This record gives sequence, C-alpha cells and structure tokens, in this order.
Amino acid sequence: MNWITRERPKIDRIACPWLIKNFVDKEAQFFYAPAGEVQQKARLLDATPFDIPGVEYSHEGEFCTFDKILKKHELKDPSLLQLAVIVRGADTDRFHLAPQAAGLWAISAGLAGRIRDDQKLLEFGMVLYDALYYWVKHLQHEKHTGDPVEQLLIQMLNTYLSGKVAPGKRIPAWAKGLKETIQDYVDTNFSLSLKKISKDLDLHPAYVSRTFSKYFDNLSFGEYIRKQRIEKAIHLIKTSDYSFTEIAYLTGFSDQSHFNRIFKKQTGIQPSVYKKSLKKGKPDTSS
Repeated sequence: MNWITRERPKIDRIACPWLIKNFVDKEAQFFYAPAGEVQQKARLLDATPFDIPGVEYSHEGEFCTFDKILKKHELKDPSLLQLAVIVRGADTDRFHLAPQAAGLWAISAGLAGRIRDDQKLLEFGMVLYDALYYWVKHLQHEKHTGDPVEQLLIQMLNTYLSGKVAPGKRIPAWAKGLKETIQDYVDTNFSLSLKKISKDLDLHPAYVSRTFSKYFDNLSFGEYIRKQRIEKAIHLIKTSDYSFTEIAYLTGFSDQSHFNRIFKKQTGIQPSVYKKSLKKGKPDTSS
C-alpha cells in the first residue's frame, strides 16, 4: 500500500512511517510531496495521505497522527503507548510530556537540516525509531553511570594514596566503599578504565593495579569487574527473559561472543548450557 505526506519530515512524518511499516502495513511505500500537492499525488499514486489537514490519519485535538494510527489500528503495546507520548511531546512542542521529547526534536531537526533528500531522511529516521523503541521496551531503566563511578573511584583511591588511611593494619575505608560501589553499579552498562584512572591520579597503572588487588581477592581491577559482571549476568539469566545479546550489553560486554567467552572462563560452561541446567533444576556453575 502507498502512503503520502508533506515533504521535509521531522517528527510525525518519520515516526508514522516507522509505526505503519512495523505494525500496520509491512509492504508500505512512502512518498513525500509539497504540502499543496499531497492530495493530488495521493490520487495519482493510489496512496493514503497522512499528517495533513482534512484526512483520516491526522491530528485530533492535542493528539498527533502517531496517536491516531495507534487508535485506528488498536495497537495496545505499552511500549508503543509510551513512545507515543515522546513523539507527541516532540511534535507539538510540549516537552514537559516526556523527558525524551526535547532530545527527539533536537535530533530530528538536526537530521532534517543535514539530509536534504526526504527518502534518505526516512531511512535514517527508521533506525532512530528502532533504537528509541528498543530503549523504551528494554533499556529505559538502565543508566549510563561510568563517569560518576569512575570519579568516586578516583576519590577513594586519592583518600588512600594521600596517606589519610594507614595501609596494612586493616582494610581501608576506601576499599570497603569501593567494593560496595561496584556492587551497586554493576547492573548498569558502565566502563571503568584503569589507565584513565591512573592518569587522573598521576600514578603508574601498575602501582594502582597492585594497590587495588591487595584488597580485592588478589584480583586485578579488570578481573574483579568481570567477575561482578558475570555474577550479574547469572542473576539476569535466572530472573529475566532477556536474550544473551541483551544480557551481554546490560552487563558491559562488547558483544555476545565476548560475553560467552568470559562466562565460560568464569563458570566453566557456556551461558546456554547454564540456562538449560536451570530448566532441569540443576544449575552448574563455579562462580
């Protein structure tokens, strides 16, 4: 089926094609035309016009065309309904409706400014809404916490290295605090760089690594972080329906292959084997 709307799309005229293509009409083809020519070209192309005044698929009161499509086709997916609020806020300049609305407008306006071909703009927009829908459905409760954790780590190491805590007599406060902090943040996708930390501390990485391992089970910084990530991955396998690819991302691994390799190194078995053992009631892991 053919669909047509006004040229130079930004929000609704990109979001609606994404919604139609994915949830209404998988064979949909989209066309853009000058505002005054949409109806005429719709007849020539046997296309359904949308997001223009006086047609079925258009704004209704405070709701935009994206909302109309959801209502018309009875799409009840909670993630789509939440996405609709973001789209509505961006499309109608009501950024208070959703924190993401202003960002969606900024990115969409920037894309439209950079890309003059409407079909190319639609192509990029499809990827944008794929990503936004995935975030709403799977990742909206995750936080990017790398910088705050890294700064806290630096602060703790500085406390120890400045001599305020006497080493050797007991586990220093910074080490206890750091362990708790890593436990708190390990369920987010963060990246802590020993090299960067060492640079910020103006110390050689080897010295920092040696100091760290003394209080963390004789593990290097990297080994300890990987161990915590695998423990979190095991928890997600037990308690969620995430795929292994999603778990790999949520626990900070570069891809599923990397996750599988480290998981087996840590536990002795592949994640898939571990998951199957759970179904049999006999989890087998050494972590």
